[in-house]
Amino acid sequence: MPSGQGTGTNPIHNKKPKKKQQDLDEDDLAFKAKQQADKKARDEMAAKAKGKGPMNSGQQGIKKSGKK
Repeated sequence: MPSGQGTGTNPIHNKKPKKKQQDLDEDDLAFKAKQQADKKARDEMAAKAKGKGPMNSGQQGIKKSGKK
């Protein structure tokens, strides 16, 4: 058996097994719908907050006076 580079590169042997279709009940469907709604709400809030600029506008930290 050769070891190192080139082992396991045959595309026939590198296929992933097919996913099994899972049966979803009402609880699973409700959970998925809630997750999708939460993701949509997060995306909308991110898009809304995107164009506003820096959050610390007006509060630029400690300002030094011109005096020395």
